[in-house]
Amino acid sequence: MCGIIGYIGSDNATPYIIEGLKRLEYRGYDSAGVAVCDGENFTVVKQKGRIANLEEELKNHPVNGTVGIGHTRWATHGEPSDLNSHPHLGKQSKIAVVHNGIIENYKELRAKLSRRGIECVTETDSEVVAQLMEYYYKGDLIEAVIKTVNQLEGSYALGIMCKDEPDKIIAVKKENPLIIGGFDGSGFIASDVPAVLKHTRTIYHLNDKEIATVTRHGVSFQNINREVVSKWPETIEWSFDSAEKGGYEHFMLKEIHEQPKVVKETIGSLMNGMNKDVLDKLCEKTASFNKIIITACGTACYSGSVVKYIFEKICRMPVEVVLASEFRYSDPIVDEKTLVILISQSGETADTIAAMREAKARGAVTFSIVNAVGSTIAKETHYNIYTAAGPEIAVASTKAFSTQLISLYIFCIRFAKSLGKINDSEEQDYYSEISAIPDKITSIIENSDVIKQYAAKCFNSKSIFFIGRNIDYAISMEGSLKLKELAYIHSEAYAGGELKHGTIALIEENTTVVAIGCCKRLFSKTWSNVEQVITRGAKVLYIQCEGGEATESEHVSVANVPDINELFSPSLSVIQLQLFAYYIAANKGCDIDKPRNLAKSVTVE
Repeated sequence: MCGIIGYIGSDNATPYIIEGLKRLEYRGYDSAGVAVCDGENFTVVKQKGRIANLEEELKNHPVNGTVGIGHTRWATHGEPSDLNSHPHLGKQSKIAVVHNGIIENYKELRAKLSRRGIECVTETDSEVVAQLMEYYYKGDLIEAVIKTVNQLEGSYALGIMCKDEPDKIIAVKKENPLIIGGFDGSGFIASDVPAVLKHTRTIYHLNDKEIATVTRHGVSFQNINREVVSKWPETIEWSFDSAEKGGYEHFMLKEIHEQPKVVKETIGSLMNGMNKDVLDKLCEKTASFNKIIITACGTACYSGSVVKYIFEKICRMPVEVVLASEFRYSDPIVDEKTLVILISQSGETADTIAAMREAKARGAVTFSIVNAVGSTIAKETHYNIYTAAGPEIAVASTKAFSTQLISLYIFCIRFAKSLGKINDSEEQDYYSEISAIPDKITSIIENSDVIKQYAAKCFNSKSIFFIGRNIDYAISMEGSLKLKELAYIHSEAYAGGELKHGTIALIEENTTVVAIGCCKRLFSKTWSNVEQVITRGAKVLYIQCEGGEATESEHVSVANVPDINELFSPSLSVIQLQLFAYYIAANKGCDIDKPRNLAKSVTVE
């Protein structure tokens, strides 16, 4: 969950590294550091805290050199501190290493190093990598890298420099993302595309246990048996502007506003583009499945919770939604008649990768929905489609979630049609509803005053509850998560019918409750729950489709969304929920794009 950047070229490396780290800060932001080689020696500068602290230190004490690596950290082993920050050096300062991942056997390796007279000076698991490489280095850096990684248990993406071989950067990975970019006299390594997008759209993806040697003139690849590996570059279609704030106060607000565009583009890719071809092939097999399992983490899992209701209603097939972190340890009942759907923005989520591999080992057919081209999950599942979300920089997901929902909707309709569960007319009616979603999202964003004003009244709440029924309950879980992530307010989502089974004991005078009521057929049931919390002193924000029956009162504020088939209403109600969490966090003065303790891409277990 850390961010890695490396540069080699003819210019001073430091500005490139700092620029790349800023674009990777969503991956970790409790400390940062750089190591730059001037052709003879390393200069290492590390600072606890945000990258701005490191940048200020480098302004006061400039570092020059044309080869460098940098790191922004999300701590796993050892508290955030200057000492525990990366890069790490070997005992003789010959080798510098940055690491993303977890070395599970680091204690055993530390003990082995200690027996050889090499003591680690930090609390991190990562330092053992630098120390081992330097121990094994006898004039052949690749050989030292191979001997080291063969001893590592866990996951890693590594950027490596050696002062005795200052004309190269070595990159190697296992179960963590690492890309190579360039070349026209310079080369880059990075954890993610936004770090290098300003300088190149040509990138290579490393596979596990592949080693890249990056020089000013190009890159070569080999495996850990020193066999040459041939690779072809990919061209990134994202615009550089999509990774910039573009005048918005926060990336999250910009990404909320981008949702109409990216949802429309995702619909187009599923109806006419390469994604359609994938769905065509997968839907040829629908009759062979007797069960669907959707597995993911966090926000992505909630997209599955929403679509479970739609799958079961129109496909009449049982669907389970399982957290990926639980799936892998649950001895799941999966076989060749099971379709396992995996959802991940990054395509590198560690628990989801493990769930995917477990499902495949048990014979299941795997289908993934990801945003990152060339990611591990995209490459390893039997079928994969890409959303058109583009780079999502804010840690709290918005547009990635919306494009995941749209992708699942369309797949569900295709699945139902292939099974003969819906006819041509019903299929077209569903597509018409979906095609109208982008404009309806725009309408919500342009008319968000009710949400903004309500957030200004309740941002000091100690606890906020979300309630809903059926598909409204599913989306309320995502709304609750957003609030926790952004505003650090205790929040829970409950099925409305469960209030009287215990939860209502938590309601007291002036408790804030958000009720979602877009399932018109369940209005009387949901409104009954609203009345139950009002009588106990709660203040309610009620989100409903236009034409709904809820009305404003002393205790109830109503926020409307455009009318829509209830099956697809989460794509609209979630926009209000995103804005609600955003404005509460803004009123509290929270760091919206980089919430405490969180990182964007969870690449460790």
